[in-house]
Amino acid sequence: MADGLDREFVGLDSPLVPRAGAGGHPCQGVYHRPAGRRPTTAFIATHYNVDFSEHYLAGYLAARGYGFLGWNTRFRGNEAYFLLDHALAEIGVGVRWLRERAGVERVVLLGNSGGGSLMAAYQSQAVEPTVTPSGDRAAEAIAGLPAGDLYVSLAAHPGRPEVLTAWMDPSVTDECDPLSVDPALDPYDPANGPPFDADFQRRYRDAQRARNERITDWALHQLDALRGTRAADRLFHTRRTWADLRMIDPAIEPSDRRPRHCYLGDPMAANYGVFGAGVQSTLRTWLSMWSLRTSQCRGAPHLGRVTVPALVVHARADAGVYESDARAIFDALAAADRELHLLAGEHYFRDPPGARDVVADLLAGWVASRGG
Repeated sequence: MADGLDREFVGLDSPLVPRAGAGGHPCQGVYHRPAGRRPTTAFIATHYNVDFSEHYLAGYLAARGYGFLGWNTRFRGNEAYFLLDHALAEIGVGVRWLRERAGVERVVLLGNSGGGSLMAAYQSQAVEPTVTPSGDRAAEAIAGLPAGDLYVSLAAHPGRPEVLTAWMDPSVTDECDPLSVDPALDPYDPANGPPFDADFQRRYRDAQRARNERITDWALHQLDALRGTRAADRLFHTRRTWADLRMIDPAIEPSDRRPRHCYLGDPMAANYGVFGAGVQSTLRTWLSMWSLRTSQCRGAPHLGRVTVPALVVHARADAGVYESDARAIFDALAAADRELHLLAGEHYFRDPPGARDVVADLLAGWVASRGG
């Protein structure tokens, strides 16, 4: 390659679903490495639904002598149908490929963005199985997963139900009406702020959790109602999920982030749009991924079983992950060898100039100092 890197497409079977009729493998990714070399240490990065095959750090870390497998389960672009146990089994396919086919001796689990809790769940399941399998085949598929040797949390959310609840608009009064609103909780009504006083913030957070619980109650009731019918599940929408008060009021958890800004730009416009986390799911996916009560995608329980050396990196200008999140992740880790670093940059370190080199240097140096 002109840039001194080799890139190899990797398509592999899943232990749980067949190859697509059109030919696509359920598990797919791209392996990046220095040209003509077989690194003995490699990173693997996977997300719940975002395509990480061409992850922004892949070339940077390959240029520093490491392998990097940007890896996707079959849920890439398919969040509405996500099942945690299936995803963990398919991450295991990628880890095994690194060890058995790529010649890697040490695997670094890179949990970036939403992938932070997912890769923590993978390591947790590999060392101390706790995830409830969704069937006999799934139970077999997640038994004996190959563990990682190091863990990195990079600009990561604390967990799927945690982040969705923190972003939820609790002023929704009718889940079927995208314009329904309780004026007393409307974060975009100037009468409420910003600035948002302490009482409003408390009521708002309580109402966010209450909304999550109401949806869980409804999902459980719907599943009960479907028993004995021709349908085993159903799709539904969760509207208005760009309403974290921190996105609107920069005085709450001050940082380098832009005021009144979220990952999609203006938070009010995003909140009333059609794109966002958890906007569509099945009943079972809600219970598996988004519910505060039943989800197995909460980060802290899994982080509490991560004992390998761990690195937590926070982007100080992140519009959706906050320093309190990074510190909570750091505190939840069971690793005796752990570090927390706060770096300049937004969520994907696209700015300031050179931010990605700084991140890559930090990760490469941290791994090297631990023997790789």
